[in-house]
Amino acid sequence: LDNFTRAQQATHDSEGYRKGIDMIFSQLTGVFAAEGAVSFGAPGEAFDPTRHNAVMHAEDDTLDAGVVAEVFTPGWQVGEKIIREAVVKVAN
Repeated sequence: LDNFTRAQQATHDSEGYRKGIDMIFSQLTGVFAAEGAVSFGAPGEAFDPTRHNAVMHAEDDTLDAGVVAEVFTPGWQVGEKIIREAVVKVAN
């Protein structure tokens, strides 16, 4: 799913290629949703070491301490079980 997200964000000259990537991405996210998988990790969330993997730190006067400043890869969970932590940059 991460690679399809990157493919969607990339520029490509072929409209057919873009449409194919979008269709596969849509189907794959539908499968995740059907299985109860939920994505998490967004800028502004409070940092939680049980859900987030902080790989960078940022000094930012516009954000409170211990807040997610940037998300590099989203986390995933099914029910209460964390499948993958979100990889993030944490402020202050």
